[in-house]
Amino acid sequence: MATLNKPKTSLISLASVLLLVLALVLPASGVLNPYVVQILMYVGINMILTLSLNLVNGYMGEFSVGHAGFMGIGAYAASILTVWVLPRAWTPWAFPLVLVVGGLAAAVAGLIVAFPSFRTRGDYLAIVTLAFNMIVKSVLENLEVVGGPRGFLGMPRLTNLFWVTAWVLITVLILRRLVYSNFGRGITAIREDEVAANLTGVDTRRLKLYAFLISAFFAGVAGGLFAHLLQFINPRSFSIIKSTDMLVMVYLGGVGSLAGSLLGATIFTVLMEVLRPLGLWRWVVGPLLLVLLMIFRPKGIMGFKEWKWLREEKVASSQ
Repeated sequence: MATLNKPKTSLISLASVLLLVLALVLPASGVLNPYVVQILMYVGINMILTLSLNLVNGYMGEFSVGHAGFMGIGAYAASILTVWVLPRAWTPWAFPLVLVVGGLAAAVAGLIVAFPSFRTRGDYLAIVTLAFNMIVKSVLENLEVVGGPRGFLGMPRLTNLFWVTAWVLITVLILRRLVYSNFGRGITAIREDEVAANLTGVDTRRLKLYAFLISAFFAGVAGGLFAHLLQFINPRSFSIIKSTDMLVMVYLGGVGSLAGSLLGATIFTVLMEVLRPLGLWRWVVGPLLLVLLMIFRPKGIMGFKEWKWLREEKVASSQ
């Protein structure tokens, strides 16, 4: 009979440990200059955002355009903890828990968005999530307690290459397990035909809820990493422009592909940095690139394809 042949766990574990060791050693050794380390951290944060959005837009086939709202909630929740709640001496040790709390705060917001989204698909879902993003930005701008439009600052610089790498690995491994499980097959069925999925016994409401929560959680974690890297956030950091950047990364790398998410985040982040001399004009590149992708390559570079080490292949086995 056919069984699933997973990549060797030992090799994946060894590669993960090696990446974590390099992320810890290279910045401290001076091999990488601070500028390169900073760019690598931006790449990692964008990988987490792209992976999480791809779960909804790629694997489930919906069209969410308000992902920056979840990122903003996670960023502010994590920042409030490290600035107002926790003693400064505790923050380095409590940072992983702070990120989890930021992710949970974003997941609660995802729960609120998910319920009205059950009744909508396609363009209507895009409108719901766009409205959510605008509401989050407007609320943050009018909350003087967190700085309003001036922004919120005072967070310690807790984000480093090690923590970014660790969370990228956690995100990839968790989502890989999910997309090759019954959950993954269920959300893929929703993408192909939600009515048919319902008729075959798939609990589409429950799966859509879980997908929104998981996606929002990791966006919130990315927001916490972002806030404690810059040590300053304001509502403009989480506007529709940021959501557009995430969409570009998803559709550039490829929908329904973990490898595509990693590739799209890397290419887009590096491209934006290379185009920095253009000033404000570089922000035209993102929306323009999204338009071109939708016209000429809507599935992206790796659309519905996967690198071999991220796949789970069926092989014949006898009993």
